[in-house]
Amino acid sequence: MSLKQSFTDLDLVSPSHSLSFSMEFLVKICLLLLCSFISYFVNIFFQKRNQHCYMLGYECFKAADDRKLDTDACVRVVMRNKKLGLDQYRFLLKTIVSSGLGEETYGPRNVINGREEFPSENDAHAEMDEIMFSTLDSLFEKTGVSPSEIDILVVDVSLFSPAPSLTSRIINRYKMRHDIKSFSLSGMGCSASMLAIDLVQQLFKTYKNQFAIVVSTESIARHWYCGKEKSMMLSNCLFRNGGSSILLTNKRDLRDRCLLKLKCAVRTNIGYDDEAYGCCIQVEDPQGYQGFLLTKNLTKAAAKAFTGNLKLLLPKILPVWELLRYAISTLGKKPTKGQNLSFNLNLKSGVDHFCLHPGGRAVIDGLGKSLGLSEYDLEPTRMALYRFGNTSAGGLWYVLSYMEAKKRLKKGDKIFMVSLGAGFMCNNCVWEVMKDDLDDTRVWEDCIDEYPRKNLVNPFTEKYSWINDECLNFVRLD
Repeated sequence: MSLKQSFTDLDLVSPSHSLSFSMEFLVKICLLLLCSFISYFVNIFFQKRNQHCYMLGYECFKAADDRKLDTDACVRVVMRNKKLGLDQYRFLLKTIVSSGLGEETYGPRNVINGREEFPSENDAHAEMDEIMFSTLDSLFEKTGVSPSEIDILVVDVSLFSPAPSLTSRIINRYKMRHDIKSFSLSGMGCSASMLAIDLVQQLFKTYKNQFAIVVSTESIARHWYCGKEKSMMLSNCLFRNGGSSILLTNKRDLRDRCLLKLKCAVRTNIGYDDEAYGCCIQVEDPQGYQGFLLTKNLTKAAAKAFTGNLKLLLPKILPVWELLRYAISTLGKKPTKGQNLSFNLNLKSGVDHFCLHPGGRAVIDGLGKSLGLSEYDLEPTRMALYRFGNTSAGGLWYVLSYMEAKKRLKKGDKIFMVSLGAGFMCNNCVWEVMKDDLDDTRVWEDCIDEYPRKNLVNPFTEKYSWINDECLNFVRLD
């Protein structure tokens, strides 16, 4: 009887104990999951918090006055090419006049001195040394950061990749640390600087408390075209000497000293398209002269790459209400050929300034029309092109410097940087201004009060328009 009673008592007690144990186990599991979720989101928060990319400073290159390619200097260079005829002279006149370049752009020293057809390795190294070291010297001096503190070094030069590399040349010059992470980028064209910035941003996600340097420039000394193919002479009319060095960091304790903070960056490469791949390419002409070929497909490729990039970038930078308004306004409407990318979309709801690649007047006009920009928005890019020419990957920083010199930038403003380059690539990003007192004139110091220029007519029009006289078709030119 006692045994039976014991079993009866056990049957009565066991469900209660079992339920209590189950509830306790469930509570522990819930607490564990809650702690895991909290830990995950805390880690994400601090990870994002420590992944910021700040710009501490930047410097642009400005050559000596004896390197200016004014009208007379350009004519001397053209007349040294004995392969050119009346047809090529007329083409060059038309191209230079419509290029958007002024009288004060800078050319390589070997071209100024008449040695463009037979450049040496020393010419290329001297050109790179002058640009890299002068901008870096100024950058280190202004920011107070020592070369020995640099953790990451990225150099982007498309057309010159010597051994040892240009990064090694910089490391040797400034005796930087042995554990520095260095990268040399080549073949990326005019969009290389934005690509290098994005590379640094990705590295900042892995390495904490870092200083990074990006050097963006292009080698022209060894790549001046000396043939007679029109599509390859375009580069001589547009590209000029220039470059820049940028100091970046992800140290949060230095954010009060920073000029800008990178908000987002998007890279697009449509090299899979044969027309886009070949529209901007380094080749040899039938006579064996090496140069840069620019085809009529360039504008089409640029539009395709730019459109693809904006589809990814705009949702990151525009407010939700603007995206919703745009989506509602375009319901049931089919896009028409040639329609502006900014159709019914207010880009200025998320962007305050537009820093466009100064690739040429046609490029600026095309981007301005596509984005629905005003002449005020395009002024910094037009003036940078007029004063310094197309300086390839370094060009965007001359545009930014103009904005700063004109005191346009205020704390909290967003700057949209647009770059296009061979590949074909479109690499864009958005920066946020971190200070109110940005007014360093940099390379614009001696001339900012003269800008904006109201008259951008190239003097070639007045001096050499006679070359279009039809009578010259029957005259031999010497």
